[in-house]
Amino acid sequence: DDAVAEITVAIDELRELASGLRPATLDSGLGPALRELARRAPLPVEVVANGERYTADVETAAYFTACEGLTNAVKHARATKVTLRAIHEDSRLVVAVVDDGAGGAVAPEGSGLAGLADRVVARGGTLRIDSGTGQGTTLVAEFPCAS
Repeated sequence: DDAVAEITVAIDELRELASGLRPATLDSGLGPALRELARRAPLPVEVVANGERYTADVETAAYFTACEGLTNAVKHARATKVTLRAIHEDSRLVVAVVDDGAGGAVAPEGSGLAGLADRVVARGGTLRIDSGTGQGTTLVAEFPCAS
């Protein structure tokens, strides 16, 4: 029992460490990283992003937000297409993931969306999920950043 408990703690620590690592695809910026993410997706993904650069922590948080939103669209929403947007507006980076899936997404405790909300808030941002049943899902995260 002690060994299982220690292994469980070690796995949790590795997951925490891995979630904080900056993906190498961000070396060229958020826009190119999102385009690479879209290229690997199993459904059509449109990317709307410019070449603007942000601090490493903001780019990383924005990238993981897009990843989580895209993952949910593929795994749960039965979407046929997704749009990823990363736009600088009024000293904020606004990241949106919009799908045409089944809708009805919620963020129950312990879910990927709940964890995402925690990570966005930890960066001083906000997360909004609009997901009417049968109307697709729009996930919008706003991160403060320099103008």
